[in-house]
Amino acid sequence: MYRLTEGALNRIMKGEEVDEPVFQILGHKKLASSASGDRYRLLVSDGILSNSFTMLATQLNDLITNNTLSEHSIVKIKRYAISTVNNGGTQRNVMVILSIEVLVSGHEVGRVLGNVNANSTRTEEAASTAVRSTNLQNAKQMPRINNPAVNHLNESLLNGGNGINATPIAALSPYQNRWVIKVRVTNKSPIRTWSNSRGEGKLFSIDLLDESGEIRCTAFRDQCDKFYDMIEIGKVYYISRCQLKPANKQFNNLKNDYEMTLTSDSEIAICNEEIEGIPTLQFDFVPINTVEAKSKDELIDVLGIVKTCSDIQTLTARTTGRELKKRDIGIVDENNDLITVTLWGTQAMDFDGSTNPVIAIKGAKIGEFNGGKNLSLVASSMLQVDPDIPQAHRLRGWFKTVGATEESRSLSRTLGGGGNLNGPWLTFKEVEENRFGHQDMPNMFIAKATVNLIRAENALYKSCPSEGCKKKVIDQSNGMYKCEKCSRDYPNFTYRLLASTNLVDWTGNQWATAFNEEAEVLLSASAQELGELKEKDGDAYMETIGAAAFKSYIFKLRLRLENFNDESRLKATIASVQPINYKIFTDHLLSRIKELSNIKN
Repeated sequence: MYRLTEGALNRIMKGEEVDEPVFQILGHKKLASSASGDRYRLLVSDGILSNSFTMLATQLNDLITNNTLSEHSIVKIKRYAISTVNNGGTQRNVMVILSIEVLVSGHEVGRVLGNVNANSTRTEEAASTAVRSTNLQNAKQMPRINNPAVNHLNESLLNGGNGINATPIAALSPYQNRWVIKVRVTNKSPIRTWSNSRGEGKLFSIDLLDESGEIRCTAFRDQCDKFYDMIEIGKVYYISRCQLKPANKQFNNLKNDYEMTLTSDSEIAICNEEIEGIPTLQFDFVPINTVEAKSKDELIDVLGIVKTCSDIQTLTARTTGRELKKRDIGIVDENNDLITVTLWGTQAMDFDGSTNPVIAIKGAKIGEFNGGKNLSLVASSMLQVDPDIPQAHRLRGWFKTVGATEESRSLSRTLGGGGNLNGPWLTFKEVEENRFGHQDMPNMFIAKATVNLIRAENALYKSCPSEGCKKKVIDQSNGMYKCEKCSRDYPNFTYRLLASTNLVDWTGNQWATAFNEEAEVLLSASAQELGELKEKDGDAYMETIGAAAFKSYIFKLRLRLENFNDESRLKATIASVQPINYKIFTDHLLSRIKELSNIKN
């Protein structure tokens, strides 16, 4: 009824090539995790012999976790590679399964087939020790490769590519170098330069992928010049004669214990033959809520849909003085958890969040700010907008039906600006009771409040007209205005607002300072318009200030404890202000009511 390929295990372990052998799974065991993730060792049978020197490639782990490869399953091994491990001083072959098809599920078979030789399993304990200690990729392993083309890769390709036997990434080891890999480039970094006491140089890196796994490859100095222009993202290449070394997991989140370095002997050649078997990109998505428990600077893969998107912000780097462009976007997943992602440079300027795109990020870096978590893209990160994958389509459907209107739980505590309202919703009384703004306590919160009054005195001031400078100028009484920060005299000035505002909600009140942009929203006029109005008609100016009272908004407020004349006091600043979105605010109130009433959805 079920025919196994009898004798295939013995032939494979002797180095013979067996085409798509059929085996039975007798069990599996999870090995101690390595930097590249969980690994599983299988006990397989061909009906005569059983063998536990069999490993499952990491990209097939879901077959174990979802119980597809259950005990007694009948499987066809569609592709495998052979490596060698040290078993108590003796070299022993290990079969790495790269592609597998389940022919009959284990519950349908329900028994061990054939007459499996019990003697073949006596080395089980030794096998467990050998494979666990080496964990395949940590082992002093040597894939069995008879590949003369490795010495003349480009010459072999010119002759039609005959004789090139590509080695799977999963079978690479630093203890041998006679291999050729056939891989797709999934990411290519810009060229980066460095200069320090030991010299200067440049480098770039590429991320490589085949059906067995992924690995990073870096080129320095001369190799950077030699290979950068010839490598394109998405294309497939043959690569040989690189140096392998342990991966630096501080900068490399790929699921491989090793990484490659191009040397003067390295060869790279474009692959023009059939490449359907090589995937395009692999993600290992984690739910957004798991970021809370992860460490700062850890690199993760995340999938989310854009719910909030700030305007471009311009910053100045403290160390170099270089101008930086950034944009903060808030992404949510199907658990309705939200986290802020920071984009930089051209990626920030080119990004369009108006259509609520789904984004997939590989290698996002976890950051911490104000007690919350956030993500940012680094040089090695990859971002795909609206990827054509099932998870993205499912997330889009959830957002259209539920996520767009529901209030999200935010993991981030970001500064204001650009309409980003991430943070806890609190009343003024709750802020006081929870000692917001005090040492080691959060300092940002969101409140729905009403403007009680704005002090007209000193609400306007004359500022430096130089771009980027907001300092108050001194009237020289000669038609010139002096900026002490710029150390220059100007014939003109720019009006700016600095409004002391009293806000109230049903639990109390709070004095807060509104800077220019936020004050313009509250007063429904620009600072320049108000300044000119004050010069021409003082009464009309006062009426405009008074008209701002008794209007309600959603405020983001920042509290800071300051010392003045040996007395500590809290100073509040309006970080952002938005008109009330009553749908979102009502959802927030309903959520609070359910929380206080202990009602579960």
